[in-house]
Amino acid sequence: MTHANPTGRDRPFDLICLGRLAVDLYAQQVGARLEDAASFAKYLGGSSGNIAFGTARLGLRSSMLTRVGDDHMGSFLIETLQKEGCDTSHIAVDPERLTALVLLGIKDRATFPLIFYRENCADMAVSPEDFDEPYIASARALLVTGTHLSTPAVLETSLAALGLARKNQVRTVLDIDYRPVLWGLTGQADGENRYVPSAKVSSDLQKVLPLFDLIVGTEEEFMIAGGAPDVLASLRKVRSLTDAVLVLKRGELGCSVFTSDIPSELPAPYPTFKVSVFNVLGAGDAFMSGLLKGWLDGKPWEESCRIANACGALVVSRHGCAPAMPTLAELDYFFNEADLARPLEHDRKLQRLHRCSAAQKQWKDLAVFAFDHRSQMIDLARHCGADPARIPELKRLFVEAVSQTEQSLRHGGRSDVDVGILADERYGQDALNAATGRGWWIGRPVELPGSLPLRFEYGRSVGSNLLSWPREHIVKCLVAYDTEHPADIRDEQEAQVQSLFEAAQASGHDLLLEVIPPADARSDPDTQVLRAIERLYALGIQPEWWKIGALRERSSWHRLDALIQENDAYCKGVVLLGLAAPLEEVAAGFGLAASSRSCKGFTVGRSIFHGPSEDWLAGRIDDRELLRRVRGNFETLIAAWTSARRQAVRQAAA
Repeated sequence: MTHANPTGRDRPFDLICLGRLAVDLYAQQVGARLEDAASFAKYLGGSSGNIAFGTARLGLRSSMLTRVGDDHMGSFLIETLQKEGCDTSHIAVDPERLTALVLLGIKDRATFPLIFYRENCADMAVSPEDFDEPYIASARALLVTGTHLSTPAVLETSLAALGLARKNQVRTVLDIDYRPVLWGLTGQADGENRYVPSAKVSSDLQKVLPLFDLIVGTEEEFMIAGGAPDVLASLRKVRSLTDAVLVLKRGELGCSVFTSDIPSELPAPYPTFKVSVFNVLGAGDAFMSGLLKGWLDGKPWEESCRIANACGALVVSRHGCAPAMPTLAELDYFFNEADLARPLEHDRKLQRLHRCSAAQKQWKDLAVFAFDHRSQMIDLARHCGADPARIPELKRLFVEAVSQTEQSLRHGGRSDVDVGILADERYGQDALNAATGRGWWIGRPVELPGSLPLRFEYGRSVGSNLLSWPREHIVKCLVAYDTEHPADIRDEQEAQVQSLFEAAQASGHDLLLEVIPPADARSDPDTQVLRAIERLYALGIQPEWWKIGALRERSSWHRLDALIQENDAYCKGVVLLGLAAPLEEVAAGFGLAASSRSCKGFTVGRSIFHGPSEDWLAGRIDDRELLRRVRGNFETLIAAWTSARRQAVRQAAA
């Protein structure tokens, strides 16, 4: 058996993963004892869950079979798998048990104190009632991990699934994944221990080994499976029980594959890649994900192991397991371009690929109501004789207006537009809180209004502030920038934007750069904007979004499209600003923009809110009338944009 069920490629799934699905809480203080950890990063975890995630990221049609608790962490795990493209139809929600948790520290490259919180957890209650024969038969392969052989209840479930798999020519895979603590062989706090000899565990494993077509494990894991004191003797014992292909993971040496009899000496392994190791946690699940990708794609064992070893090498250079899993784009770069003599964590292109080539939300055309104005709002309140303390309530009402517009669009069958907001935390924190979690496009500013050179609201350490932001929020920075600025100002602008870009890369937030050339610049506005974007790209700055004024010439839009495509294929797009122009003038700028491949819509503010807000602050209208007028302006622009987009599509098709 060299590859998995080639006749089953028409089945809905390539792989079903049965087993552990948990939340990993990784200490962020690397080098500290777990006792001294001060904060934790939350990731999807559990060996089966990691493999389901990793194989889905590599393009396999993966499905997860397990249980989670009826709690927030269970929802997080399901949503995380769904975002990665993994099927979650057979993740049962257990009303009586909590989702499993794991606390982990990273003391050094090979030391990781680990505590499993799995007392009566949900995934250990997965039952034969949670699946049926058609589901198991819908896959080309079924993966089971060792923990789900460790108690009578999960053993029964695994045997039921394996029986249905073999009945329906579904290939079966065992990741031995031996964790002594989960077999009750160590103290609860000894989760890091990977090997304790046990005749009972060996006996239990040997009873099920004949049910598998592919068995993968480390040297210690094959020793527990074989029950012998050395690897070769254990491999021979395993071979006496099964004809499965055996894949032996040999750490930094690589891996060996045994398709027939076990030789008298271990053969030369398929070599792994020599990289700088951050921590070995997650390497095994990454290895298995890559191995299954090659195996299920029908690759020879040499190529499958090359993919597996590369996946492992990439994950050991990163924090976490599931989020560290590579994409196909990363593997292509790793094999063909990466300099493995340098630490991978310092390879900016690789880190950019890891960030951008994974599955992400695909935005439709954007209609964004921008009310991140701070100094303008204060000026407006003073002009109206209103208390500035009313501004937060005004911005909260803007969120209600966007919500009503969204509902109106959906009820009208309009599914071609995504709505969003730009709001600040100084006066709009309540608005941001109200908008977060709705699936909207949400941006928030970091620049100090009117600063030139650029300064940030939070001082120079803008990155520390981003740690408290929801991940869905987009970092927006308005920068007055022109390449003809005096050198001292230009250099400071560029240094500040560079530091912001790096901070957003580290925090995981998208970045929007709003580039506004100075009014007294000598070049025409189109040239200024294009030259500024070209210069920022040359500096290695690649924001996910650009925000600019409407370019005046069709040729300028063509140049911008080419500039973005040449410098950043992962750029999510350009949005238009309004600069307080009348609605008719803003809408007139949509015509040329709508024909651009890069332009995704608008983020307009004062053109929408200024008049209604002035009357509301002055007490001339109530909340209801404010909502009506703001919605009217916002929806006028939405109608103008969608009309321009449809016209551009018709012209392109003609």
